[in-house]
Amino acid sequence: MTNILDLKLDRGSKTALAEQIRLAITGVIESGVLAPGARLPSWVDLAAQLGVARGTVKTAYERLTDAQLIVSSRAGGTRVSEHIPTVSPIAERARSIETDLQSALYQHFLPGPAVFQMGVPASDCFPNTLFARLRARAARDEVEAPASYPDPRGEHEFRREIAAHLALSRGIECQPSQIYITAGFSGALGIALLVLQAQGRKAWVENPGYLLSRKALEIGQITTVPIPVDEEGIDVGFGETHAPDAALALVTAGQQAPLGPTLSLARRRQLLEWAARAQAWIIEDDYLGELQLKRRAAPALASQDRAGRIIHIGTFSKTISPTLRLGFVVVPPALVPRFDEAAACLSSAPGPAVQMAMAEFMRDGHYMRHLRRMKRIYAGRSQALMTALESRGFDAYPAGLAVVVRLADGADDKRIARESYAYGIAPAPLSIWYCSESTQRSGLLLGVAPAIEQQIPAACDRLHQLIRKLS
Repeated sequence: MTNILDLKLDRGSKTALAEQIRLAITGVIESGVLAPGARLPSWVDLAAQLGVARGTVKTAYERLTDAQLIVSSRAGGTRVSEHIPTVSPIAERARSIETDLQSALYQHFLPGPAVFQMGVPASDCFPNTLFARLRARAARDEVEAPASYPDPRGEHEFRREIAAHLALSRGIECQPSQIYITAGFSGALGIALLVLQAQGRKAWVENPGYLLSRKALEIGQITTVPIPVDEEGIDVGFGETHAPDAALALVTAGQQAPLGPTLSLARRRQLLEWAARAQAWIIEDDYLGELQLKRRAAPALASQDRAGRIIHIGTFSKTISPTLRLGFVVVPPALVPRFDEAAACLSSAPGPAVQMAMAEFMRDGHYMRHLRRMKRIYAGRSQALMTALESRGFDAYPAGLAVVVRLADGADDKRIARESYAYGIAPAPLSIWYCSESTQRSGLLLGVAPAIEQQIPAACDRLHQLIRKLS
């Protein structure tokens, strides 16, 4: 029986031993290795075989009984149930993961952590104890304070710290009154689209570019016009030729997502001149901020705006954690009254406690120190990943906090990504970033941040095997 179960416990794992046992037995039952009616060792015998406490195995068996996967009796011992539930919780979760992987919209919301996962920072390098203490204190202060409605624009102290940080790191000069705290990037984009009221008009979007941004524009009844991206960033001339009357352009100027080029100075000037001439708006998605690894971070496009046509969006998702759901939008002075109304009526900021914890983290200098440290760590991981990929014959190049792996034309990058997750690696398919099948290129995006150096060789080997198998 132990050979069939093949239970291998990881005593260094954060997953409890009882849960490891439950998951292992559930797997062999659902896979059909253990047929209905098959006998299991008693929890006393299995505990002895595994070298764990009897109560550990007993707890696992109790949970399996609750799930109706096993039954126990004094006469028959412990056996696999004759009537296994059609869909167990584990199978349901596995099905949910597979569905999410097949859905391009949910590629960024995969359960993690996983090697090469996109859009998440390194969790092994963050000052967790310090930040937890700041959050606990902020939460306590919030509970003890007299009940009142918080400022829907966001806490003034937090907005002040963001304004100071942007002036130093992104070259943006703004007042706290121009900053609105939002629930991540999607909250910032949502309030911007509410204010701009561009329904029925056109918007330039990068091709390739962030799928969720395109979908948000479409939900807002805005017609997206795909604009090609080359080594200088978005092709402004193409946009002026094909949609000169667009109401807005959505760009990643600092480092284009996903291909990586920085918008050149000539293109920046051309884009700003078009916006001023057409009275169009530019929404700058500054998704990486200063976390550009090759050189000193390019200044934000908003730092060069003299006509007041740029709405700048940033978040703390890539630098701290997406679980905070903290983003912000910086708006031109002329739009402040309209954003004030939208924030008050339709898009209030997240709760004050997390804002105040982040404000203190920034005010005491922890944030800048953290960014400098992470930039060094990410640069090292990017180089280690490139070395591992090149030694295995991959065609790859670094692009911000990711590495782009080119695949042969026709390779099913979505299937490769989907099957990779079963092995604890989570590359993102490049093809879903393109606006149409006619312009698609096949490839994989490998997130640098969660790629710990010791894990990289084995992960690259597994990825290489999958590509050879499925291509």
